Amino acid sequence: MSESEEHGVVLAAHDVTKTYRMGDVDVHALRGVNVGLRQGELMVLLGPSGSGKSTLLNIMGGLDVPTEGRVVYMGRDIAAAGDRELTQFRRDHVGFVFQFYNLIPSLTARENVALVTEIAEKPLDARDALELVGLAERLDHFPSQLSGGEQQRVAIARAVAKQPDILLCDEPTGALDFMTGIKVLEVIEQVNRTLGTTTAVITHHAPIASMADRIVSLSDGRVHREHTNETKIAPKDLTW
Repeated sequence: MSESEEHGVVLAAHDVTKTYRMGDVDVHALRGVNVGLRQGELMVLLGPSGSGKSTLLNIMGGLDVPTEGRVVYMGRDIAAAGDRELTQFRRDHVGFVFQFYNLIPSLTARENVALVTEIAEKPLDARDALELVGLAERLDHFPSQLSGGEQQRVAIARAVAKQPDILLCDEPTGALDFMTGIKVLEVIEQVNRTLGTTTAVITHHAPIASMADRIVSLSDGRVHREHTNETKIAPKDLTW
């Protein structure tokens, strides 16, 4: 069994370092990070702004490559892959949800989701994906006719419609008020529970970690702490 498959780990960063050159200064975004994402779990990557969370998520999702280290998906080092292989990895295996929704304004909710289903190998129907996130009645609405929380739910539907193995969410509630953010977290939890999608959520809001199976805390580009929740809290019961 490969190291990436031990203990159900499907995607793992091994000794990942990321250094950016800014003028005459080297900025170390990640410093030898080791993190594994386990089959079917909901993991929260927790840390303050600048701790390296988004850099790590982008590298693990194949949007960026490490300066040093490996990123292993099902036994394959995607950090050593070329652009074409990385594109295929992202298309076939990873769904992304970002803080900002990135919907196409001229397309309806259904059409925004259908953009992904047209290129996926085993997609959900766009209607089914939107029904999963509670927007069955908003299929033909344009983004301008939807609230911020509804737009984020369309973005989640779009991400999960291709039935990815892994869902990576970067501050998915960052642009939302508290109550709307709770609804979005409920949708993410439902996707994880209903579809069994291996899920990682980045946040700087510590209470959100209470909904996770496991929490990995980052600080200054390093893993500061990792622990498992003995008792998870449902999103509707979170306070912060």
